[in-house]
Amino acid sequence: MRKFLFRVSALILAISLITPLLARSEDGVLDRVKNRGRLICGVHGSLPGFGFLNENGEWTGFDVDYGRAIAAAILGDPSKVEFVPLKAPERFPALQTGEIDVLIRNTTWTLTRDTQVGADFAPPTFYDGQGFMLRKELGITSLEELAGASIGVTAGSTTELNLTDTMRSLGVDFNPVVFEEIDTLYNSYEQGRCDVVTSDKSQLVARRQVLKDPEAHIILDATISKEPLGPVTVHGDNKWNDVVSWVVYATFFAEEHGITKANASTFETQNPEIQRFLGKTGDIGEKLGLSKDWAHQVVSGVGNYGEIFERNLTPLGLPRGVNKSWTQGGLLYAMPFR
Repeated sequence: MRKFLFRVSALILAISLITPLLARSEDGVLDRVKNRGRLICGVHGSLPGFGFLNENGEWTGFDVDYGRAIAAAILGDPSKVEFVPLKAPERFPALQTGEIDVLIRNTTWTLTRDTQVGADFAPPTFYDGQGFMLRKELGITSLEELAGASIGVTAGSTTELNLTDTMRSLGVDFNPVVFEEIDTLYNSYEQGRCDVVTSDKSQLVARRQVLKDPEAHIILDATISKEPLGPVTVHGDNKWNDVVSWVVYATFFAEEHGITKANASTFETQNPEIQRFLGKTGDIGEKLGLSKDWAHQVVSGVGNYGEIFERNLTPLGLPRGVNKSWTQGGLLYAMPFR
């Protein structure tokens, strides 16, 4: 009897210790952000146009603005976000361990990443493709002419495998030069330690701008991959992924319907879907665990997709291309707000 009572007591003690842990585990990232009062967003720290800490200590960029948009949706203030610069190999561990709430760092959605690194992807915010940058004086215009060239690439990125696959299929021998950090990659390229550098074309365009003589370098026409880039959340927290995904859709929807940062607060319409979107009717905010006017907060705080693009990427010379609304022949398509 005494042994039985001891076992029961031990079981009760174990349950009492485990219960708080279970309760905490049920609190998702959305609750964590609300309780903390700020969003923690993993970004690139040295990529102009996407994620960049400028000389004034201010965070700028396309991905940075999406972090602000998520903060606006949850906390009603786009400034309530902390940005954490991450190297490519650090990004998924930081997401898995909870060091960051969301990753928005030029990260390509692939099958392997969707199934093996503990990540769930939100809708792509930028459709890109891998390209090659080299010195104009080399006179090279095609990939076949890169035989024997040393090609610089960053470790822990999709570009490594894309590069190997493409060159193998073309029967072109090359010398890969792998770098851990993007700054080291481009510094080494500029110093002549590699003949060519390969990455997403948006990154090549951005980094060419800060080379000593941008006009001395060209980006080949060839595009060897599809690189859908967008926010990433930790695997299994569906509620959190819903919030991040619908913030992305909100920026698409706003541009499609002409809702801007300037007119979001005064926008008048009889369109029922737009009324729901702006929080004038319905309860779509409640369904996400957000306020009724969450989408209005996103647009009034950060702007629609076109405004985010024009503010950050147009100055780099990046065309909209396929990153237009579906109504303009692009790939951006918001799911219905109903």
